[in-house]
This record gives sequence, structure tokens and C-alpha cells, in this order.
Amino acid sequence: MISATGYGGIVLLMAVESACIPLPSEVIMPFAGYLASTGRFSIWLVAIAGAVGCNIGSTIAYLFGKWAGRPIILRWGRFILLTEDDIERAERFFRWFGVRAVFIARLLPLVRTFIALPAGFAGMPIWRFQIYTFLGSLIWCFALAELGRILGAEWRTNQSLQIAFHSADLLIGLVLLAAVAWFVRARLRRAQP
Repeated sequence: MISATGYGGIVLLMAVESACIPLPSEVIMPFAGYLASTGRFSIWLVAIAGAVGCNIGSTIAYLFGKWAGRPIILRWGRFILLTEDDIERAERFFRWFGVRAVFIARLLPLVRTFIALPAGFAGMPIWRFQIYTFLGSLIWCFALAELGRILGAEWRTNQSLQIAFHSADLLIGLVLLAAVAWFVRARLRRAQP
């Protein structure tokens, strides 16, 4: 998709990733960086496109959390094992850490995908949310794209590099699966009388 649609594809894929859909930026941005190494893209425009996509997707999740999150979680949350306590915990977290929470979370794998939703629950001011989301995302996107650019020609020819990236994908998937299993188990235990 990135190869076929250019910068717009990067924006779209990163928007999906930041709208609470775990599409790994660890795959999207390094490949875009690889294309920058071939001269097809500018590394800075790749990073900016990624950060813009993050802001778009994060804004959707933020607005959902702010306007619909609490009532929907209160009514339907039990089906996805979320409770009012989860919303209140997110609100306390943002009152305590403030804007730093969004900036730091944008630099952390997996957490970065979901941070916008609790920011919306907590009612974080949207202009601060936008600024810190963009800054954290720009750093993240540039770092991953630069990694892809540096690896450049090695991307397709180095077998050990391919094995390492496939292993990283597997590890990310296993960590995500373990986190979901732990979450479900903890919620089901708590729900038992």
C-alpha cells in the first residue's frame, strides 16, 4: 500500500494504527524509510506523514473517548470487560501526569496505539493533546523510518535481517496476545462472585 499510494498511504496506515487498531507502526515506518533510501521519498516527509496520520487516528479515538466513551463503556463495556473503574482510573492517570502521559506514551510500542482513548475519557484539552501527540509521534515515526533508511539495501538481501524482522513481528504478536489473555483472565476473576 505504501509503495502504491505514497505519503497518503503512510498517513492512512498510521491513522488506522492510532485509532486503537493495532496495526504495527514498527512495520509501516521502516518500510517507508526503506523507500526513502531508494530516493522515492524524503525521510522527513515520511516522518511528518506518519505523525499526521497518528494525529488523525488519535483524534478519532480521543473524540470517541470524550463524547461517547463513558456512556458506551457504562452500557456495553462488560462485553469487552471494561468497567466504570477503568474510566475513572484513566481520568486519575491523566490528572496526575497531564500532557506528559500522551507524549511519553507516543514513544512506547503498543501503548501508543491506545493512549488517545483514555485521554478523551479524561477530557484532556484537545489542543494540548494534538501538540503532544504530534511531537511524540514525529520522534517515533522518524526513528523507525530512519532505521528503515539506514538498513536500505540490506532490506531485501540480508537473510539475518529478514529473520530478525519476522522474529520481532512474532514477538510483538505474542506480547499482544499475552496482554489480552492477562486482561481477560483478570477481568473474569474480578467478575466472579
